[in-house]
Amino acid sequence: MKEVYVVYWSSTGNTQAMAEAIGAGVNEAGGSAKIVEVSSIQASELKDQACFALGASAMGAEELDGEMDAFVSEVETFAAGKQIALFGSYDWGDGEWMRSWADRMSNAGASIVGGEGLIANLAPDDEAVAACRALGAELVK
Repeated sequence: MKEVYVVYWSSTGNTQAMAEAIGAGVNEAGGSAKIVEVSSIQASELKDQACFALGASAMGAEELDGEMDAFVSEVETFAAGKQIALFGSYDWGDGEWMRSWADRMSNAGASIVGGEGLIANLAPDDEAVAACRALGAELVK
C-alpha cells in the first residue's frame, strides 16, 4: 500500500478540508494517506517520498504563510524528480500565489501533479471536493 503525505497549513479550515478530501481520494484509490499539519512534520521526512501533496491558503499579497514558506524552501532542496501536488484556498486575487508556488516547485525540478495547483475560493464546494479526491487518487498511481 502506497503511503502518501498530505501536508498543509490552514488559517480558516478551508485548506484543511481540501487536505482531508485529498486524503480520502488517496485512501479510496488504495493508498494510505498521512494528513499532517505543517507544524507537526519536518520537511526532511518527505525526502524519501516519490510523491506527496502540499497545501496552504493564500496570505497577504497572495503569498504563502511564513511557516509554510520556510517548509517549502527546505523541500526545494530535494524536490528534483518528485511528483508534488499543490493545493489551497484563497479569498481574494486571481490565484497568482498558486501559480508562483507551482513555478517555484517546477524550477526546483519537481513535476506538479495535474500540471498546476488546485485552488478553491473560500470553503471548497462539491466540485472542489471532487477535484481534491481525484487529485488524491492521482497521487496513488
